[in-house]
Amino acid sequence: MIKALFQKQIPQMIGLDIGTRFIKAVLLEKDGDGYKIQQAVCESIGGNAFDDRAIKDFDTVSKALAKVKKSLKIKNKAIATAVAGPSVISKIVFMEPEQTDYELEGQIEIEADSLIPYPLDEVYLDFEELGPSASHNSKVEVLLTAAHKDLIDSRMLLLREAPFEPKVMDVESNALANALKFFNPSGAGEETCCFNIGASLMQMCVLDEEGNVKYTKEHTFGLDNLIQDLALVHSLEKDEAEQQLLEGTLPANWRTDTYPVFLANLQQQINRAIQLYTSSTHAQRPASIVICGGGACITGIADDLSQDLGIGVSVFNPFADMATSDKVNSETLTDFAPQLAIAAGLASRSFTPWHI
Repeated sequence: MIKALFQKQIPQMIGLDIGTRFIKAVLLEKDGDGYKIQQAVCESIGGNAFDDRAIKDFDTVSKALAKVKKSLKIKNKAIATAVAGPSVISKIVFMEPEQTDYELEGQIEIEADSLIPYPLDEVYLDFEELGPSASHNSKVEVLLTAAHKDLIDSRMLLLREAPFEPKVMDVESNALANALKFFNPSGAGEETCCFNIGASLMQMCVLDEEGNVKYTKEHTFGLDNLIQDLALVHSLEKDEAEQQLLEGTLPANWRTDTYPVFLANLQQQINRAIQLYTSSTHAQRPASIVICGGGACITGIADDLSQDLGIGVSVFNPFADMATSDKVNSETLTDFAPQLAIAAGLASRSFTPWHI
Protein backbone atom coordinates (compact mmCIF):
# COMPACT_ATOMS: atom_id res chain seq x y z
CA MET A 1 0.00 0.00 0.00
CA ILE A 2 2.83 2.43 0.92
CA LYS A 3 4.61 1.61 -2.35
CA ALA A 4 1.45 2.36 -4.32
CA LEU A 5 1.28 5.83 -2.79
CA PHE A 6 4.63 6.77 -4.32
CA GLN A 7 4.06 5.27 -7.77
CA LYS A 8 3.55 7.77 -10.59
CA GLN A 9 -0.14 7.89 -11.40
CA ILE A 10 -1.22 7.81 -15.03
CA PRO A 11 -3.53 10.81 -15.55
CA GLN A 12 -7.06 10.22 -16.79
CA MET A 13 -7.05 11.68 -20.29
CA ILE A 14 -9.69 12.66 -22.80
CA GLY A 15 -9.14 10.96 -26.15
CA LEU A 16 -9.41 13.79 -28.70
CA ASP A 17 -9.50 12.86 -32.39
CA ILE A 18 -9.17 15.90 -34.67
CA GLY A 19 -10.43 14.80 -38.07
CA THR A 20 -10.86 16.94 -41.17
CA ARG A 21 -14.67 17.07 -40.78
CA PHE A 22 -15.33 16.30 -37.10
CA ILE A 23 -13.65 16.55 -33.71
CA LYS A 24 -14.42 13.54 -31.52
CA ALA A 25 -13.80 13.31 -27.78
CA VAL A 26 -14.11 10.28 -25.48
CA LEU A 27 -13.51 10.00 -21.73
CA LEU A 28 -13.35 6.52 -20.18
CA GLU A 29 -12.80 5.16 -16.70
CA LYS A 30 -12.04 1.70 -15.31
CA ASP A 31 -15.15 -0.16 -14.20
CA GLY A 32 -14.07 -3.36 -12.44
CA ASP A 33 -12.52 -5.55 -15.12
CA GLY A 34 -14.04 -3.42 -17.87
CA TYR A 35 -14.53 0.22 -18.83
CA LYS A 36 -17.24 2.85 -18.56
CA ILE A 37 -17.97 5.73 -20.92
CA GLN A 38 -18.03 9.00 -19.01
CA GLN A 39 -18.30 11.35 -21.98
CA ALA A 40 -18.61 11.06 -25.77
CA VAL A 41 -18.77 14.15 -27.99
CA CYS A 42 -18.75 14.61 -31.76
CA GLU A 43 -18.70 18.16 -33.16
CA SER A 44 -18.69 19.16 -36.83
CA ILE A 45 -15.87 21.42 -38.01
CA GLY A 46 -17.63 22.61 -41.16
CA GLY A 47 -16.20 24.25 -44.27
CA ASN A 48 -12.82 23.24 -45.65
CA ALA A 49 -10.57 23.86 -42.67
CA PHE A 50 -7.84 21.40 -43.72
CA ASP A 51 -5.48 20.94 -46.62
CA ASP A 52 -4.23 17.35 -46.69
CA ARG A 53 -4.54 17.04 -42.86
CA ALA A 54 -2.77 20.37 -42.28
CA ILE A 55 -4.90 23.07 -40.63
CA LYS A 56 -5.48 26.07 -42.91
CA ASP A 57 -8.51 27.67 -41.20
CA PHE A 58 -7.46 28.04 -37.56
CA ASP A 59 -10.53 30.03 -36.55
CA THR A 60 -13.00 27.34 -37.66
CA VAL A 61 -11.07 24.56 -35.92
CA SER A 62 -10.71 26.71 -32.80
CA LYS A 63 -14.49 27.26 -32.65
CA ALA A 64 -15.11 23.50 -33.01
CA LEU A 65 -12.65 22.78 -30.19
CA ALA A 66 -14.45 25.35 -28.00
CA LYS A 67 -17.75 23.54 -28.66
CA VAL A 68 -16.15 20.22 -27.68
CA LYS A 69 -14.76 21.74 -24.48
CA LYS A 70 -18.17 23.17 -23.60
CA SER A 71 -20.03 19.94 -24.41
CA LEU A 72 -17.71 17.85 -22.21
CA LYS A 73 -18.77 19.81 -19.10
CA ILE A 74 -15.81 18.58 -17.05
CA LYS A 75 -12.81 20.23 -15.41
CA ASN A 76 -10.32 17.67 -16.72
CA LYS A 77 -8.17 19.27 -19.43
CA ALA A 78 -5.62 16.47 -19.97
CA ILE A 79 -5.87 14.99 -23.45
CA ALA A 80 -4.29 12.41 -25.72
CA THR A 81 -4.53 13.29 -29.41
CA ALA A 82 -2.99 12.07 -32.66
CA VAL A 83 -1.83 13.02 -36.15
CA ALA A 84 -1.95 11.30 -39.52
CA GLY A 85 -1.25 11.99 -43.17
CA PRO A 86 1.69 12.01 -45.59
CA SER A 87 3.94 14.08 -43.31
CA VAL A 88 3.73 11.44 -40.54
CA ILE A 89 6.12 8.49 -40.84
CA SER A 90 6.13 5.44 -38.61
CA LYS A 91 8.55 2.60 -39.28
CA ILE A 92 10.27 -0.26 -37.46
CA VAL A 93 14.06 -0.19 -37.71
CA PHE A 94 16.55 -2.77 -36.47
CA MET A 95 19.30 -1.78 -34.02
CA GLU A 96 22.04 -3.33 -31.94
CA PRO A 97 20.78 -4.45 -28.51
CA GLU A 98 21.72 -3.05 -25.09
CA GLN A 99 22.27 0.53 -26.23
CA THR A 100 21.51 3.43 -23.95
CA ASP A 101 18.79 5.91 -24.96
CA TYR A 102 21.54 8.38 -25.84
CA GLU A 103 23.28 5.87 -28.12
CA LEU A 104 19.96 4.86 -29.69
CA GLU A 105 19.09 8.50 -30.31
CA GLY A 106 22.30 8.99 -32.31
CA GLN A 107 21.64 5.90 -34.40
CA ILE A 108 18.00 6.85 -34.91
CA GLU A 109 18.97 10.27 -36.30
CA ILE A 110 21.26 8.61 -38.84
CA GLU A 111 18.50 6.16 -39.81
CA ALA A 112 15.84 8.88 -39.94
CA ASP A 113 17.93 11.05 -42.25
CA SER A 114 17.64 8.41 -44.97
CA LEU A 115 13.94 7.67 -44.37
CA ILE A 116 12.36 11.10 -43.92
CA PRO A 117 11.82 13.40 -46.93
CA TYR A 118 12.31 16.55 -44.80
CA PRO A 119 15.32 18.13 -43.12
CA LEU A 120 15.60 16.71 -39.60
CA ASP A 121 15.28 20.18 -38.06
CA GLU A 122 11.75 20.38 -39.55
CA VAL A 123 10.43 17.24 -37.85
CA TYR A 124 9.81 15.88 -34.37
CA LEU A 125 11.33 12.45 -33.82
CA ASP A 126 10.38 9.81 -31.29
CA PHE A 127 11.41 6.20 -30.84
CA GLU A 128 10.68 3.25 -28.59
CA GLU A 129 12.46 -0.09 -28.29
CA LEU A 130 9.94 -2.89 -28.81
CA GLY A 131 12.09 -5.92 -28.06
CA PRO A 132 14.17 -8.62 -29.82
CA SER A 133 13.50 -9.04 -33.54
CA ALA A 134 12.08 -12.33 -34.79
CA SER A 135 13.35 -11.73 -38.33
CA HIS A 136 16.79 -10.18 -37.70
CA ASN A 137 19.11 -12.21 -35.48
CA SER A 138 20.86 -10.35 -32.63
CA LYS A 139 18.89 -7.16 -33.33
CA VAL A 140 16.14 -5.31 -31.48
CA GLU A 141 13.13 -3.71 -33.11
CA VAL A 142 12.76 0.03 -32.55
CA LEU A 143 9.64 1.93 -33.56
CA LEU A 144 10.67 5.21 -35.20
CA THR A 145 8.03 7.91 -35.60
CA ALA A 146 8.47 11.31 -37.22
CA ALA A 147 6.01 14.11 -37.89
CA HIS A 148 6.45 17.53 -39.47
CA LYS A 149 6.70 20.23 -36.81
CA ASP A 150 4.03 22.40 -38.46
CA LEU A 151 1.49 19.56 -38.11
CA ILE A 152 2.22 19.18 -34.39
CA ASP A 153 2.73 22.83 -33.47
CA SER A 154 -0.52 24.03 -35.07
CA ARG A 155 -2.52 21.50 -33.07
CA MET A 156 -0.70 22.22 -29.82
CA LEU A 157 -1.38 25.94 -30.22
CA LEU A 158 -5.12 25.47 -30.77
CA LEU A 159 -5.46 22.86 -28.03
CA ARG A 160 -3.81 25.06 -25.42
CA GLU A 161 -6.02 27.99 -26.41
CA ALA A 162 -9.18 25.86 -25.91
CA PRO A 163 -7.83 25.35 -23.16
CA PHE A 164 -6.73 21.71 -23.08
CA GLU A 165 -3.50 20.25 -21.75
CA PRO A 166 -1.95 17.91 -24.34
CA LYS A 167 -0.17 15.03 -22.58
CA VAL A 168 0.24 12.51 -25.42
CA MET A 169 0.68 13.05 -29.17
CA ASP A 170 0.10 9.72 -30.89
CA VAL A 171 -0.25 8.46 -34.46
CA GLU A 172 -3.83 7.70 -35.53
CA SER A 173 -3.00 4.19 -36.76
CA ASN A 174 -1.55 3.36 -33.31
CA ALA A 175 -4.66 4.77 -31.63
CA LEU A 176 -6.85 2.60 -33.88
CA ALA A 177 -4.73 -0.43 -32.93
CA ASN A 178 -5.20 0.38 -29.23
CA ALA A 179 -8.97 0.60 -29.70
CA LEU A 180 -8.99 -2.85 -31.30
CA LYS A 181 -6.72 -4.29 -28.63
CA PHE A 182 -8.68 -2.90 -25.67
CA PHE A 183 -12.26 -2.84 -26.90
CA ASN A 184 -12.75 -5.58 -29.51
CA PRO A 185 -13.15 -8.78 -27.48
CA SER A 186 -14.35 -10.70 -30.54
CA GLY A 187 -10.88 -10.29 -32.05
CA ALA A 188 -8.99 -11.72 -29.04
CA GLY A 189 -6.71 -14.63 -29.94
CA GLU A 190 -6.96 -14.16 -33.69
CA GLU A 191 -5.61 -11.85 -36.36
CA THR A 192 -7.75 -8.73 -36.79
CA CYS A 193 -7.92 -6.62 -39.96
CA CYS A 194 -9.61 -3.23 -39.61
CA PHE A 195 -10.38 -0.39 -42.01
CA ASN A 196 -11.12 3.05 -40.58
CA ILE A 197 -13.09 4.91 -43.27
CA GLY A 198 -12.67 8.58 -42.43
CA ALA A 199 -13.50 11.74 -44.36
CA SER A 200 -10.28 11.96 -46.37
CA LEU A 201 -8.25 8.91 -45.30
CA MET A 202 -8.87 5.18 -45.15
CA GLN A 203 -6.54 3.58 -42.61
CA MET A 204 -5.81 -0.14 -42.62
CA CYS A 205 -4.58 -1.77 -39.41
CA VAL A 206 -3.77 -5.44 -38.86
CA LEU A 207 -3.15 -6.93 -35.40
CA ASP A 208 -1.66 -10.38 -34.86
CA GLU A 209 -3.07 -13.06 -32.54
CA GLU A 210 -1.40 -11.43 -29.50
CA GLY A 211 -2.83 -8.02 -30.27
CA ASN A 212 0.44 -6.56 -31.58
CA VAL A 213 0.47 -4.25 -34.60
CA LYS A 214 1.45 -6.27 -37.64
CA TYR A 215 0.76 -3.77 -40.42
CA THR A 216 -0.62 -0.26 -40.94
CA LYS A 217 -1.15 1.78 -44.08
CA GLU A 218 -3.01 4.95 -45.03
CA HIS A 219 -4.88 5.34 -48.31
CA THR A 220 -6.20 8.62 -49.72
CA PHE A 221 -9.90 7.84 -49.95
CA GLY A 222 -12.85 8.56 -47.72
CA LEU A 223 -16.39 9.72 -47.13
CA ASP A 224 -15.65 13.08 -48.79
CA ASN A 225 -15.90 11.26 -52.15
CA LEU A 226 -19.53 10.35 -51.39
CA ILE A 227 -20.38 13.81 -50.03
CA GLN A 228 -18.98 15.52 -53.14
CA ASP A 229 -21.09 13.28 -55.38
CA LEU A 230 -24.19 13.85 -53.25
CA ALA A 231 -23.71 17.61 -53.45
CA LEU A 232 -23.29 17.45 -57.23
CA VAL A 233 -26.15 15.04 -58.01
CA HIS A 234 -28.68 16.60 -55.64
CA SER A 235 -27.65 20.26 -56.08
CA LEU A 236 -26.63 20.73 -52.44
CA GLU A 237 -23.81 22.54 -50.67
CA LYS A 238 -21.22 20.09 -49.31
CA ASP A 239 -22.01 20.93 -45.68
CA GLU A 240 -25.72 20.47 -46.38
CA ALA A 241 -25.15 17.12 -48.11
CA GLU A 242 -23.06 15.95 -45.18
CA GLN A 243 -25.68 17.05 -42.66
CA GLN A 244 -28.48 15.29 -44.55
CA LEU A 245 -26.39 12.13 -44.79
CA LEU A 246 -25.85 12.18 -41.02
CA GLU A 247 -29.50 12.89 -40.26
CA GLY A 248 -30.84 10.40 -42.82
CA THR A 249 -32.82 13.11 -44.63
CA LEU A 250 -31.31 12.76 -48.12
CA PRO A 251 -33.69 12.22 -51.07
CA ALA A 252 -34.68 8.53 -51.11
CA ASN A 253 -33.07 7.93 -54.51
CA TRP A 254 -29.53 8.62 -53.21
CA ARG A 255 -29.27 4.90 -52.51
CA THR A 256 -29.65 4.14 -56.21
CA ASP A 257 -28.02 7.12 -57.94
CA THR A 258 -25.00 7.93 -55.71
CA TYR A 259 -24.34 5.23 -53.14
CA PRO A 260 -23.52 2.39 -55.62
CA VAL A 261 -20.64 4.40 -57.11
CA PHE A 262 -19.15 5.11 -53.68
CA LEU A 263 -19.61 1.48 -52.62
CA ALA A 264 -17.87 0.20 -55.76
CA ASN A 265 -14.96 2.61 -55.26
CA LEU A 266 -14.68 1.68 -51.58
CA GLN A 267 -14.66 -2.02 -52.42
CA GLN A 268 -11.92 -1.38 -54.99
CA GLN A 269 -9.85 0.61 -52.48
CA ILE A 270 -10.19 -2.12 -49.83
CA ASN A 271 -9.24 -4.83 -52.34
CA ARG A 272 -6.15 -2.85 -53.40
CA ALA A 273 -5.18 -2.28 -49.77
CA ILE A 274 -5.51 -6.00 -49.00
CA GLN A 275 -3.46 -6.91 -52.10
CA LEU A 276 -0.72 -4.50 -51.01
CA TYR A 277 -0.78 -6.00 -47.52
CA THR A 278 -0.58 -9.62 -48.69
CA SER A 279 2.15 -8.91 -51.27
CA SER A 280 4.35 -6.95 -48.85
CA THR A 281 3.96 -9.30 -45.85
CA HIS A 282 3.32 -12.62 -47.66
CA ALA A 283 0.27 -13.05 -45.43
CA GLN A 284 -2.97 -14.79 -46.38
CA ARG A 285 -5.97 -12.73 -47.49
CA PRO A 286 -8.05 -11.91 -44.38
CA ALA A 287 -11.07 -14.16 -43.91
CA SER A 288 -12.98 -11.22 -42.42
CA ILE A 289 -12.55 -7.52 -41.72
CA VAL A 290 -14.02 -4.95 -39.34
CA ILE A 291 -14.78 -1.38 -40.36
CA CYS A 292 -15.12 1.84 -38.39
CA GLY A 293 -15.00 5.60 -38.97
CA GLY A 294 -17.70 7.81 -40.48
CA GLY A 295 -18.10 5.50 -43.49
CA ALA A 296 -19.05 2.61 -41.22
CA CYS A 297 -22.04 4.58 -39.90
CA ILE A 298 -23.89 4.25 -43.23
CA THR A 299 -26.77 1.84 -42.70
CA GLY A 300 -26.18 -1.54 -44.35
CA ILE A 301 -22.68 -0.80 -45.62
CA ALA A 302 -21.10 -3.80 -43.86
CA ASP A 303 -23.51 -6.25 -45.53
CA ASP A 304 -23.08 -4.57 -48.91
CA LEU A 305 -19.27 -4.73 -48.66
CA SER A 306 -19.38 -8.33 -47.47
CA GLN A 307 -21.34 -9.33 -50.54
CA ASP A 308 -19.06 -7.44 -52.93
CA LEU A 309 -15.76 -8.47 -51.31
CA GLY A 310 -16.76 -12.07 -50.69
CA ILE A 311 -15.57 -11.97 -47.07
CA GLY A 312 -17.23 -11.28 -43.72
CA VAL A 313 -17.49 -7.59 -42.81
CA SER A 314 -18.66 -6.29 -39.44
CA VAL A 315 -18.87 -2.82 -37.87
CA PHE A 316 -16.54 -2.14 -34.94
CA ASN A 317 -18.33 -0.57 -31.98
CA PRO A 318 -15.65 0.11 -29.33
CA PHE A 319 -18.32 0.65 -26.67
CA ALA A 320 -20.36 -2.52 -27.24
CA ASP A 321 -19.35 -4.12 -23.93
CA MET A 322 -19.05 -0.95 -21.85
CA ALA A 323 -21.25 0.54 -19.16
CA THR A 324 -22.49 4.05 -19.96
CA SER A 325 -22.67 7.10 -17.72
CA ASP A 326 -26.01 8.87 -17.30
CA LYS A 327 -24.39 11.88 -19.01
CA VAL A 328 -24.16 9.96 -22.29
CA ASN A 329 -27.13 9.51 -24.63
CA SER A 330 -26.97 5.77 -25.31
CA GLU A 331 -29.11 5.87 -28.47
CA THR A 332 -27.07 8.68 -30.03
CA LEU A 333 -23.85 6.94 -29.02
CA THR A 334 -24.87 3.74 -30.83
CA ASP A 335 -25.46 5.72 -34.03
CA PHE A 336 -21.98 7.24 -34.23
CA ALA A 337 -19.91 4.82 -32.08
CA PRO A 338 -17.86 3.51 -35.07
CA GLN A 339 -16.81 7.11 -35.74
CA LEU A 340 -15.29 7.32 -32.24
CA ALA A 341 -12.89 4.36 -32.55
CA ILE A 342 -9.71 6.44 -32.75
CA ALA A 343 -10.87 8.73 -29.92
CA ALA A 344 -11.56 5.62 -27.80
CA GLY A 345 -8.09 4.28 -28.60
CA LEU A 346 -6.59 7.60 -27.51
CA ALA A 347 -8.64 7.54 -24.29
CA SER A 348 -7.17 4.09 -23.55
CA ARG A 349 -3.80 5.79 -22.99
CA SER A 350 -5.16 6.58 -19.52
CA PHE A 351 -4.73 2.90 -18.62
CA THR A 352 -1.20 2.16 -19.86
CA PRO A 353 2.16 3.69 -18.89
CA TRP A 354 3.77 6.11 -21.31
CA HIS A 355 7.01 8.05 -21.33
CA ILE A 356 8.05 11.57 -22.23
